[in-house]
Amino acid sequence: MKIIIAAGTGFLGKNLEKYFIEKGNQVYILTRNPKRENEIFWNAKTSGGWKNLLENSDVLINLTGKSVDCRYTEKNKKEIYDSRIESTKVLQQAIDQCINKPKFWLNASSATIYIHSETHLNTEENGIIGDDFSMNICKSWEKEFFKVKTGNVRKVALRTSIVLGNNGGAFPKLKTITKLGLGGKQGRGNQNLSWIHIDDFCRAIEYIINNENIVGEINITAPNPLSNKEFMRKLRKEIKIPFGLNAPVWQLEIASIFLKTETELILKSRNVYPEKLIQNDFQFQFSTIEKTFRSLV
Repeated sequence: MKIIIAAGTGFLGKNLEKYFIEKGNQVYILTRNPKRENEIFWNAKTSGGWKNLLENSDVLINLTGKSVDCRYTEKNKKEIYDSRIESTKVLQQAIDQCINKPKFWLNASSATIYIHSETHLNTEENGIIGDDFSMNICKSWEKEFFKVKTGNVRKVALRTSIVLGNNGGAFPKLKTITKLGLGGKQGRGNQNLSWIHIDDFCRAIEYIINNENIVGEINITAPNPLSNKEFMRKLRKEIKIPFGLNAPVWQLEIASIFLKTETELILKSRNVYPEKLIQNDFQFQFSTIEKTFRSLV
């Protein structure tokens, strides 16, 4: 296949590129700072030479979006919103101009679209979507993505949970704080954590591409969310650290100011289930957190 990954130089993009190249596919990366032969410049806002790549391509994967790991100042909130909406819009415009359009377009979204939930399990069918900054960003993002129905281009929005891997994302930081004896529960520890192993993330993307009946919004997460308290306890056990200091909410609030982030990233309960993947017989290699930790630690 000819696969194009927009904003493919981050944690997820690098792993997808490696995964698909190893399977014999041709992968091109759209990036602000092209350094390799298969990387092409784009600014995620305006059209350019990159749009010719879309002709006769099989798959477009758009991962563009300013990181939410920042303080939610008005400036940052605008950049978070604009980066997602503008990139989706400009890709749609480019596809509209193609003679031979990509067969399939996967656009990033987030499991954060669902409400804070410690009891209700959010599937694609019965998930409860609320009304705050993070959820509204995801709603606007998906609305822009699905606004235009384009010929035979199949569209899927990836409602991805926390992806666990050793070469990026949250997991290396979690390992470090645990080794330092700070791997206790965060806040009350009751908040659920939905997660997926990086290998299963890549396999799930490939599975969705190869299954034409999968369309619309898809939860990209393992089937067994667990509480923050249990997640940290099992991580300590795997790393063989007998204790972990807890971090109460007030401490996290202070720390988040110095770390220039938001406590929502840690304290929001993401209780999400991959119903569509399960219904379509996707087999997780890492369905439990214990197996995932054994693989990564």
